[in-house]
Amino acid sequence: MKNLVVFASGSGSNFQAIIDSIKEGTLDAGIAGLITDRPGIGAIERANSESIPVYTIKYDTQSSYTEQLIHKLDEWKPDLIILAGYLKKIPVAITEKYPNQIINIHPSLLPKYGGKGFYGLNVHKAVVDASEKESGCTVHFVNEFYDQGDIIEQKKVPVSPDDTPESLARKVLKEEHKLLPKVIAEILNSN
Repeated sequence: MKNLVVFASGSGSNFQAIIDSIKEGTLDAGIAGLITDRPGIGAIERANSESIPVYTIKYDTQSSYTEQLIHKLDEWKPDLIILAGYLKKIPVAITEKYPNQIINIHPSLLPKYGGKGFYGLNVHKAVVDASEKESGCTVHFVNEFYDQGDIIEQKKVPVSPDDTPESLARKVLKEEHKLLPKVIAEILNSN
């Protein structure tokens, strides 16, 4: 069975979509653990309710952050690393050690509305403010630059004239929950 490690910084709804897909049998994998940079978040509660190990990184330097990630990933031996709402940049040492083994879900149609500071409602506000006709979500490989890795797959959603950042976020998130497990399964099945 393939081994997944999930990184999350928030409520963990995409993490839950992965858990649900495994339980439903549409994703043949196990989750070795959850890595987070924030204590007390919803993703941790979701992991605890499924007896999935959690590692919360506490660090004061970039080298300490990188060392802890390397140690934990060496222990959990992932076939695929999934960033599911993880807001901290992945160190180059990790992207180099796991080439084309780290994916991210982003709430826009990259390359539009990607990069530092473009996450969560910031993305949806920018899309609405620009009067875009469509938005969506993107799963892409992670490299050393924010949101610039090769795009794997996207799902489009229409932007209505009366959409708010919040209503658009709900529409996009619904598609994220379908797209992320689908792409994970496709990647694992191709290896």
